[in-house]
Amino acid sequence: MKTRLPTRKFSTRFKTNVRALHKCGAHILLAFIFFALGCGGCASTPTPTVAPSAPTSTRAPQAAPATPTPFLPTPAPLSFDGKHAYDEYLQAQMNFGIRPAGSVAVRKTGDYIIKQLKQNGWQVETQEFEYRGVPIRNVIGKIGVGQGPLIILGAHYDTRPRADQDKANPNAPVPGANDGASGVAVLLELARTLDKTNLKNEIWLAFFDAEDNGGLNACALRVAPQQKPTALCDTNEWTWSIGAQHVADNLPTKPAAVIVVDMIGDAQQDIYYEQNSDKALQEQLWQSAAQLGYGQQFIPQYKWSMSDDHTPFLQKGIRAADLIDFDYPYWHTTQDTADKVSAESLERVGRVLERWVE
Repeated sequence: MKTRLPTRKFSTRFKTNVRALHKCGAHILLAFIFFALGCGGCASTPTPTVAPSAPTSTRAPQAAPATPTPFLPTPAPLSFDGKHAYDEYLQAQMNFGIRPAGSVAVRKTGDYIIKQLKQNGWQVETQEFEYRGVPIRNVIGKIGVGQGPLIILGAHYDTRPRADQDKANPNAPVPGANDGASGVAVLLELARTLDKTNLKNEIWLAFFDAEDNGGLNACALRVAPQQKPTALCDTNEWTWSIGAQHVADNLPTKPAAVIVVDMIGDAQQDIYYEQNSDKALQEQLWQSAAQLGYGQQFIPQYKWSMSDDHTPFLQKGIRAADLIDFDYPYWHTTQDTADKVSAESLERVGRVLERWVE
């Protein structure tokens, strides 16, 4: 006898839930597939980057720095050197021989002065004229033109043609180491050493010709030593300071001061106040000398009254002073030679002028 198992009967609600579940699962699966595909397509893919390389310079190549120029020390200002004045300038004049106005030797001396002035940066002017048929030439070095009041420092560069104070040889020429060459040597050394950058004045260095023929006539000037004058020569005497007179007569402006240096190289130096010179100007110069320790050589007392190259300027109302050592036993003799002059004496006068000017 066959037995039949009883069949369970599903409700309609259950069937509906199953179908809904199947449908929901299908939807979920489909959504998952779409999500996977979408996420896979939209996923961020890192952009590959190039590994950084060493930086490359864009600056142009440069040369190695040049070796810097070393700073040179500023040279010390020059000071007046008496030995240089003696060895260079005084001896050069003596080597030309006797140097009376109008001679070949005085012409060479003037040319030498011009050369030295130009080498040391001075403007040069010459004044050429004749006196009684004799050619005369003044040489003037100028610096600081128009810079301030004019100051003239002067000296004569000619020598006396007759040693009229020499009892043994009155007709022989004077060598002129002190009376002529010493003053020129001082001025030429000043031309080299003056501090031209700090000057407050226009400065002239005036080299006068034909100072030392005073009291001589054409007879004395033309005859050879030991000869007697002829009756045909001119017996009218020359005056002193012909060159300085010409400068004084042709000044473009009135100088504030004129200082003449004459016969200042004596080894036994004694420079006194000169009686005709401007008192205040002398006091200034002697004060400078005292400050430099030269009180024994610059004696503030009056002794001599001189007619010299300062005289033409004084006569025109110009302040002028004469620096002169007239206690010189070899004046206008054949013994006025270089061995009577000392470098120390030149230096004292040069430094006084240097201090006063600067």
